[in-house]
Amino acid sequence: MDILNALALFANFVAIPALAYGSQLALGALGVTLIFGILRFAYFAHGDLMAFGTMLAVLTTWGLQGAGIGIAPLPTALLALPVAILGAVALSLAADRAVFRFYRARRAKPVIFVMASVGVMFLFNGLVRLIIGPNDQRFADGARFVFTARDFKEWSGLAEGVALRQSQALTVVVAALVVAALFWFLQRTRTGKAMRAYSDNEDLALLSGVDPDRVVRVTWIIAAALATIAGVLYGLDKSFKPFTYFQLLLPIFAAAIVGGIGQPIGAIVGGYLVAFSEITLTYAYRKFFAYLVPAWEPDGLLQILSTDYKFAVSFIILVVVLLVRPTGIFKGRVL
Repeated sequence: MDILNALALFANFVAIPALAYGSQLALGALGVTLIFGILRFAYFAHGDLMAFGTMLAVLTTWGLQGAGIGIAPLPTALLALPVAILGAVALSLAADRAVFRFYRARRAKPVIFVMASVGVMFLFNGLVRLIIGPNDQRFADGARFVFTARDFKEWSGLAEGVALRQSQALTVVVAALVVAALFWFLQRTRTGKAMRAYSDNEDLALLSGVDPDRVVRVTWIIAAALATIAGVLYGLDKSFKPFTYFQLLLPIFAAAIVGGIGQPIGAIVGGYLVAFSEITLTYAYRKFFAYLVPAWEPDGLLQILSTDYKFAVSFIILVVVLLVRPTGIFKGRVL
């Protein structure tokens, strides 16, 4: 029974949160890896693009709630998601037209694109803060839990409960559907095959009749949609705060590089590896080990790192991978 309590405790505070967080990172990393794989540069504005799309979802959700429109027990933000995606896509295409197309026409070096993306990042960041402000905003509504810890305790008879929040379940389901749709698009459609060909060999793809402008356009559209979906799911699960999305850029890049930058499947695997690493290394295991070894009463929290160092875990993973295996798990391109 104590082992079952330990497993329930671990599932409630580590496994389920890490699964949801990993799904959010995987969607964000997919956008980064697509841009790198096709446009050949590291897009540092991706975190703030997530913030912009989520901001539009928050504002639209508030408008729908004020009008009495909802889809309870599901969150109203799902109705706002298409509007948010359209806004993020429009901003991404505008940034490409105003900034990146200029350097692409002159075949500028990747480092120039990276520096330009840093400028775009600050522009997006300032725009979001100007419109909605820097403070924490909550926009989740509908049912809060799929099942509560009390429900689990009554069902299982255990001392420890497992709760599954609706936002966590929604994150995993939506992420699975989006990833499946993306891989179907890349593998089965003519545009998806053109994007893969352009990524593998740009010159050969152009000789084969691939329209580079269309490939670039579709890449920005998909990346903006992925960023918005990831941002909204993260906001529903936690809350919306612009600076938090700026910080998310580090674990998202770590996920993309760990999996293999430019490899979509690597971005997904990397997202879950980073998420589980962050949460397992910052969880206090005192109660967990007390269940496993009842005769032993730990003096401390048995916490490897404080939660304040959560993002440091991503940084360490990023540095180690770049030093030991820069191509990542699935042998992507080297930064």
